[in-house]
Amino acid sequence: MADPQSPTAQPSTAQRRPRERMVYSAAQLIRARGVTATGVRDVVEHASAPRGSFQHYFPGGKDQLVGEAVEWAGDFAARWVASYRETADAPSPDGLFAHVVQPWKDEFASRGYERGCPVMATAADLAGGESAVNPPLRRALARWEGAVVDELVGMGVPADRARSLAVLMISALEGAIMWSRVNRETAPLDIVVAELAPLLRAAGRAGDPPRPD
Repeated sequence: MADPQSPTAQPSTAQRRPRERMVYSAAQLIRARGVTATGVRDVVEHASAPRGSFQHYFPGGKDQLVGEAVEWAGDFAARWVASYRETADAPSPDGLFAHVVQPWKDEFASRGYERGCPVMATAADLAGGESAVNPPLRRALARWEGAVVDELVGMGVPADRARSLAVLMISALEGAIMWSRVNRETAPLDIVVAELAPLLRAAGRAGDPPRPD
């Protein structure tokens, strides 16, 4: 999950400072293990960060680190959504959803099914309680949802309808990621893209401005 091309691409660690590397590493370890099984020492080691640097960068402890990792993931997901307009000749709601799903198909096909979504993994571990991570978790999800809404509105979908569709699209993706990891196949991702395509296309057409007679 790195900037530019895909939410699952590996960034150049040489271009990131220790603090940034720890946030990124926390997100990657949470994707595979969840929050509870991701230890601070594991993150420091994964990030090749100086020993003893964790407390300096994250005085709020593990909760601060996890919160920042989740918000980073939400920001990246939002940037990936926004990148659709740069690659689409004729943007459409169903094309947007296929764009959002594609990196997960690529990840599972090329790297296996070890890693899922850090937002979903964090929610599974913490959302049912009163964790200090819950506010940044909500912000991350809202940032992602907002990016989808903005794209849909830009395609002519009314704002209220766009918000409902954003919830549907993200929920379908997260469920398909889980299903794919459990069954070790990408078919669930293909299914949600195919099944939602007619609904999303219709929403885009409904938002088209009326044509002159």
